[in-house]
Amino acid sequence: MRSLPYDIDFRARARRTQGWGLGLLAVAGLMWIWFAVLLLTPYEAGESSRECVSRFTSESLHNSDSSCVEERDWPELLAVLGVSVPFSVIGAVLYTSGSVSHRMAEHLAEVTRLNEAKA
Repeated sequence: MRSLPYDIDFRARARRTQGWGLGLLAVAGLMWIWFAVLLLTPYEAGESSRECVSRFTSESLHNSDSSCVEERDWPELLAVLGVSVPFSVIGAVLYTSGSVSHRMAEHLAEVTRLNEAKA
């Protein structure tokens, strides 16, 4: 029975790892939402602060102002998307690692219980 405290601690660490993974995935999801908002909302272009509509709206089909397209702040959009990548990758790895660790602890406990029942 000395292994019980270690097993409880191992499962707690696995759940904590899972929680960190979910947290990082949530941050990445918020960044993707921010990216979508920046991409789909109207923006100001040029020094005259002219209002430009998003290229992904029905209004932009009728208004093909190429100066708005050229003035779009793409580095900001790509920066938001680029920063979300490490959060999503690390979050996915942590969540998967925590899930596998917890499932393996459950599996080992069940195998141990079945072996003790057989003996």
